[in-house]
Amino acid sequence: MIGKGYCNILLIQLGDIGDVVLTTSAIRALRETYPAARVSIMVRKPFGSLLTADPNIFHVIEHSKVRGSFFNVLSQHARFVTQLRKARHDLVIDLRTGDRGAILSFCTGAKERVGLYVDGKERWHNLLFTNTIRDAPVGLPTDHPGADQSLRILRSMGIVTKSSDPKIYVAPADRKRAVKLLADCGLSSGVRWITVNPFSRWPYKEWDYGKWGQVMDSLWERHRLRSLLIGSQEEYSAAAAISEGRKGCTFNFAGKTSLGELAAILSMSTLHLGVDSAAPHITAAVGTPTITIHGPSDWRAWRVINDMHKVVISPMACVPCHRMGCSDSGRSICLDELEMQSVLDVVEEMLSSTCGAIPHGDRFEDPS
Repeated sequence: MIGKGYCNILLIQLGDIGDVVLTTSAIRALRETYPAARVSIMVRKPFGSLLTADPNIFHVIEHSKVRGSFFNVLSQHARFVTQLRKARHDLVIDLRTGDRGAILSFCTGAKERVGLYVDGKERWHNLLFTNTIRDAPVGLPTDHPGADQSLRILRSMGIVTKSSDPKIYVAPADRKRAVKLLADCGLSSGVRWITVNPFSRWPYKEWDYGKWGQVMDSLWERHRLRSLLIGSQEEYSAAAAISEGRKGCTFNFAGKTSLGELAAILSMSTLHLGVDSAAPHITAAVGTPTITIHGPSDWRAWRVINDMHKVVISPMACVPCHRMGCSDSGRSICLDELEMQSVLDVVEEMLSSTCGAIPHGDRFEDPS
């Protein structure tokens, strides 16, 4: 289906942060198949900071929606397309099914443009590609299920990889900045701490904030583990409310870092606790143990579970229901009724096994 002599390849991944992280396996697969090729990737702004240190990537292109007058929008799009065409990609692969990625694929002018065939779309959508994939083969049970959503497209093209595990490389500048931020809070070499992300883009995936507070209090009382809350700028106030009144040392880092700096912080954490969001994907990709709470969403479609990575789910028979809360109400009873002790038991098990072998000081690098 696809030729062999590619020199300049572009992947288009206009999904969310977690999608970008999971795409790193596909980037590596392309470099293993075409070691002499330049492999670039287009992502939504500002997600590119997660990928700047990846040795498999030649160039990261950030795309953002343009606002303003009609002529300003037209001018900005024209400049973006001009730069795309100047790159002279000979193979472009769109990893999603949206119209924007299909249009941008066509605008590159690449001789070969590959995308998923989408039933129900306007006919022009599929015609923007030179090759469309209808039935992408699913990977083996041992493959990373989240990464496989991109890898199955490449597999249809005869492109495979030795490992399906996503990997994020931390840029030295991001690590240096992260170390300084941590040191300013007294989190320096030899101090053990965990990261906690109670927030999701979708509230029906969130666990009670009060229970998160109880978990952090318990870990301080039992292990003197400090907790570092992470999230977006919009989640700063909620993180501050969770931090208030805690028994131990809790720090609010929500909105204080770029994504690259966040990856650096997660790479130095003893353990990450959170709900189903992008943070566990980043954390696993930098090699830090994770515990993720899942409610209606099915962890089997996104995560690999092993000694380093665990999930906590409700014992309710309806889990996972794949709904946006009970009866699509936005509220998930399975999470509302999930007890604090159920989460704490998994945390204690992880701390006594995997995390006990990872002293925080060994993972911490001084910027000097």
